[in-house]
Amino acid sequence: MRAVFLTGIRGVEVRDVPSPRIERPTDVLLAVEVVGMCGSDMHYYKDGRIGSQVVEFPWIVGHECAGTVLEAGPEAGLKVDGRVAVDPLVWCMECDQCRAGRYHTCRNQAFLGCPGQLAGSLAERLVMPAASCFPIPDGMTFERAALTEPFAIALHAAGLADIPAGGSAAILGAGPIGLCVLAALRAQLDVRAYVTELLEPRLALARRMGARAAFQAAGGAGALEIATAEPLGVDVVFECAGRQETLDEAVELLKPGGQLVLVGIPAGNRISLDMNLLRRKELRVQNVRRQNERVPQAIEMVHSGRVDLDPLVTHRFPLAEAAEAFELVADYRDGVVKAMVRVA
Repeated sequence: MRAVFLTGIRGVEVRDVPSPRIERPTDVLLAVEVVGMCGSDMHYYKDGRIGSQVVEFPWIVGHECAGTVLEAGPEAGLKVDGRVAVDPLVWCMECDQCRAGRYHTCRNQAFLGCPGQLAGSLAERLVMPAASCFPIPDGMTFERAALTEPFAIALHAAGLADIPAGGSAAILGAGPIGLCVLAALRAQLDVRAYVTELLEPRLALARRMGARAAFQAAGGAGALEIATAEPLGVDVVFECAGRQETLDEAVELLKPGGQLVLVGIPAGNRISLDMNLLRRKELRVQNVRRQNERVPQAIEMVHSGRVDLDPLVTHRFPLAEAAEAFELVADYRDGVVKAMVRVA
């Protein structure tokens, strides 16, 4: 089969490698149809790492995917030719976290494309446990199925937030995750949702997707606009950019007793927060670790039309042009929001 390898910093090659095989009775072999390019993939592409997760090249990344079942183990419970969305996490079901229903913080977890764990989904074939594969309805496109992965993260983040009815939220960063958070909020809550972002095409998309207002973030201008609109502060800030300046803005924007939800992935290992404001406002800080059992809800909401994520996909590439996809997304070129790689 063909697979896309990172071969070094900003190095990408398509190579022929042996196809994986089912090893456990609960496994399925998938023909990967589409893979979405994620911000974490860009960290590995540009920096070779996310924190302590360091790539040993060559390595296959990619985790937002959907596919068709080619072969199913005798205990998999999925039909050959079935169409599925993939949760890229494999959990053990035995540790204290799994027993508590926290599969996303499993102590023995393995994740697609994560260095030292599982090779990613940018390949023509993929073996996954059936528990990580969710049948999709007839008529649901593979692109929409792949988008349920980032949307499930947004649903998890929104579920962790404490927003009162008629409350307010700021989303700092309108990349795919930030826009998915906006979609999750708008679909489920009566909330005034403000967005800041550096890139104009993403601001336009945030407005199209129902933001109360979307402001240019450069130089703190967007945060100032939100503070003017909400002089008492907002209830929740979703920090989706992973940048120190947006973290500083978040603490300023929150009302006393407000909540900072950290969704973005910083490039470095450490961030700082203004403890004076954090303490005086008695702010709460909530980290987000992927998603937990939200994929079925994401599939239902996307398929039913309660949310429309189609506008997120701005670019499409065949597998042979994966290098161009990485370059485009890494450099934020041509108004890109979400690029999809068509594998099949």
